[in-house]
Amino acid sequence: MPSKHILAPLLVASLSAATVAGSDNIGPRVSMPDRFLGQAAVDQRHATAHGDFLAWWTGFGDPKLSRFVQLALEQNLDLAQASARVTQARAGLGAANAALLPFGMVGGQAARAYQSVETPLGRVLNSVPGFDRYGKAYEANLSASWELDLFGGLRHGREAAFADYQASEAGVVATRLAVAAQTADIYISIRGLQTRLGVAQRQVHTQEELLSLVNLLYGKGLVAELQVRQVEGALAQVRASIPVLEAGLDVAMNALDVILGSAPGTHRAELADTGSIPAAPQIVGTESPSELLRRRPDLIAAERLLAASHARIGVAVAEYYPKFSLSGLIGGATSVSSGNLFSNGARQSAGILGLRWRLFDFGRINAQIDAAKGREAELLAAYRLAALHATEDVENAFSALVKREEQAAVLVQGVDSLSRARAAAFAAYQKGVVSLIEVLQADENVLRASDAQAQAQTESARAAVAAYRALGGGWDAPGAPKALPSNTSVAARMIP
Repeated sequence: MPSKHILAPLLVASLSAATVAGSDNIGPRVSMPDRFLGQAAVDQRHATAHGDFLAWWTGFGDPKLSRFVQLALEQNLDLAQASARVTQARAGLGAANAALLPFGMVGGQAARAYQSVETPLGRVLNSVPGFDRYGKAYEANLSASWELDLFGGLRHGREAAFADYQASEAGVVATRLAVAAQTADIYISIRGLQTRLGVAQRQVHTQEELLSLVNLLYGKGLVAELQVRQVEGALAQVRASIPVLEAGLDVAMNALDVILGSAPGTHRAELADTGSIPAAPQIVGTESPSELLRRRPDLIAAERLLAASHARIGVAVAEYYPKFSLSGLIGGATSVSSGNLFSNGARQSAGILGLRWRLFDFGRINAQIDAAKGREAELLAAYRLAALHATEDVENAFSALVKREEQAAVLVQGVDSLSRARAAAFAAYQKGVVSLIEVLQADENVLRASDAQAQAQTESARAAVAAYRALGGGWDAPGAPKALPSNTSVAARMIP
């Protein structure tokens, strides 16, 4: 499980400069606008609170929301998997580094043998004067080998492993941001469903009071049975909406428990107290679309995978050239006793210059290079597409936030007006001025408007969460210079 503070050695997208077979990786080029389309509208919002771009979930002003986000960042199982992938990538980087170093090994053995004289070989040896049926053998050696990376194949392999490691670290940060956003989104959905459920229950109570009045009038012969049945039908329709909302609430609460790494039902009692829908804070620190390439960890991970694929082209190209290695051995061996294992007569040594060259395998090498280049082209297209989708996510979130808030503001006025109209219709009905149908229609209008208002408030808060997630809020993005060597790391810290 990742700690609260993760130091991720990440590179900013488009900043790597690895050399592959004489060509430099100058990074992908993605055309971005200077400003988001919805930026002006978002800046003009009048929010009640200003959010912290790093710990953005605190800007909603809901302690339970902040607590659940912190709990998810500590216990979520998707994060545990992402951290395990970092461990695997770190091991791969260690193996790539080790491949550039000399390899040494110490070996030794001791043997004791007994030769039977009943075998053909034993009969022959037994005829030799001084034959000893008991034989002893000792051997101890120190060997070393080193592949000379004259044409950069191993170095490119290390660069690829390092980029993979950086991508895995960026993946952890991306997962943390996704978990925080999903937790906040689910929590806001729960509060929204609870608010809608409260609206429906209040409407049920209102309809029940109306039904009691109509039954009273019916018992006195002042209204027809038709009016009683009309109110009963309207009440049934409102009651029928409650199980649907309750089912959705159960699903959302179970989803929250799972994202917190606990069994469904664990935190249900804590959420039993109906809370208000959190209000979306003012979104600050949005920067520009081009900054998404430097801030969003998923884009950084995609760029690092692209850099790794570029380095693997160099690995494939290096197969065109011969590979040289140096090997050496020093030790001793004897078949008499351990006393003269390292004496002058028992010493052994060797020095070897090795050569391996796939001289007649260029067709296979060409195929490997083409495959590596194809993989790089695939990842380049994937990176550019991810960057476009990132901008799309921000624009969609901005639009949803502004438009849903406008809708909610209009519905606040509408609910107030419809509530007044309902009260007037009910008073007129009691005086016999209007029919019961008008009262029922007023009740339905109030219910629909109140439910739509709750949905608009919920969706606007969820849009704020989506905007923070799309902008990469929630961690310290590296403020890197314009260019960095491919083996330079930039520390990235996830805000607790």
